[in-house]
Amino acid sequence: MTISCDVAILGGGTGGYVAAIRAAQLGKDVVIIEQDKLGGTCLHRGCIPSKALLRSAELFAQMKDSASFGIETSGVSLFFPKVQERKQGIVDQLHTGVKYLMKKHKIQIIQGKGRVTGPSIFSPKSGAVAVELTNGEMETIIPEYLIIATGSRPRTLPGLTLDGKYILSSDEALQMEELPASIIIVGGGVIGVEWASLLSDFGVQVTIVEAASQLLPTEDEELSRELQKQLGRRGVTVLTGVSVLTDTFEVKDQVVHISAKRGEENIELQGDKLLLSIGRQANVENIGLENTDIALERGFIRVNESMQTTEPHIYAIGDCIGGLQLAHVASHEGIVAVNHLAGESGHGYNAHHVPRCVYSRPEVASVGISEKEAREQGIELKIGKVPFSAIGKALVHGEQDGFVKIVSNARTNDIIGVHMIGAHVTELISGATLAQVLDATPWEVGQAVFAHPSLSEIIGEAALAVDGQATVI
Repeated sequence: MTISCDVAILGGGTGGYVAAIRAAQLGKDVVIIEQDKLGGTCLHRGCIPSKALLRSAELFAQMKDSASFGIETSGVSLFFPKVQERKQGIVDQLHTGVKYLMKKHKIQIIQGKGRVTGPSIFSPKSGAVAVELTNGEMETIIPEYLIIATGSRPRTLPGLTLDGKYILSSDEALQMEELPASIIIVGGGVIGVEWASLLSDFGVQVTIVEAASQLLPTEDEELSRELQKQLGRRGVTVLTGVSVLTDTFEVKDQVVHISAKRGEENIELQGDKLLLSIGRQANVENIGLENTDIALERGFIRVNESMQTTEPHIYAIGDCIGGLQLAHVASHEGIVAVNHLAGESGHGYNAHHVPRCVYSRPEVASVGISEKEAREQGIELKIGKVPFSAIGKALVHGEQDGFVKIVSNARTNDIIGVHMIGAHVTELISGATLAQVLDATPWEVGQAVFAHPSLSEIIGEAALAVDGQATVI
């Protein structure tokens, strides 16, 4: 059986289904091919379930500290199966919502594994998709345009095979039925830090091993130092500049043992489980790319600023093209691709205008470039920095650790980076992002009137601090 359509989308994750909705809004006949569940990694194995766990962990930590607010409690305990039940309930509710949106926009869903085909009797050009349905039958989708949105999966290390019992990726960790007493987390990027935070709040003894010289290697050095300090206060052991020796991995008496090295120093590590969080790799194998002229670059599909591959009628978006592997980026890329194939006006996006968020405790958020990057580019800087301890609302909330730093170009006065660490900064970063998109100067941001008392005041004060005019420090 063959189905013809205007736009076919291989992959129904965040980028894929948002692209489908945009195409339907423009009057296109759309088909999504998805082998698993609509919503993809973000909804089922990433953003949403991990943030649900983080929220439970945060609340548990706050309740144990309630005496500092004058609220005496006793018998506060954690029932992890209920935490997991709440997480799954949120995922299921949002999954139902995505399926509703597909029906609302009359988007056809084909459940099965799709492979891109080359020119054939069905189509004179590559880009048709042969789908093996869940019942074993075959179906061919023949689109005018194809969008590849196959996402990514956790990276592994040679010698460390994911077994779901002792060696886990974030996928397996999300399904844990009970908490381990201790865990070794290999990788101190976003995923590793978030898992370290939530597991620590749940009472697990956590050790993070990061090969780079700092946690969150791509973020501002000051943010990293503050994050490491605050995690350390909570009992998390952070080892930076350390590489694990995968060939030393073994399990003795149900305990994981592995050696690591920092320079000439040998380090022995042990824990009940080992979590690999060393990034994600694109799902580009076994999807038929060899039947096309699509080019790969460092394991990712190469695209131009309109998300076109080297075959102009085939687009690719999301994690499978590399870059910023973030759900909100995938969604935006999906809209860019659809607008372009439909001939709508629009443009790509500036990676320096994309907010980056870490939902640990404390939260970390940033947009633009770091102070170190700016100095390496030879930019003369003016910097404003304000601690949350100077903000009344932060004291009221009992969350005064952290700061906001604004990095600006001293010659042009442009804001080129905003870096935050503290409570709720993943919400505050949107204001800073808008300022960058609108090319605002620190002076202009500082002239805005911010509500008092509010956490957002810190953005205005940090902007004023760039020119030494802050009123709270």
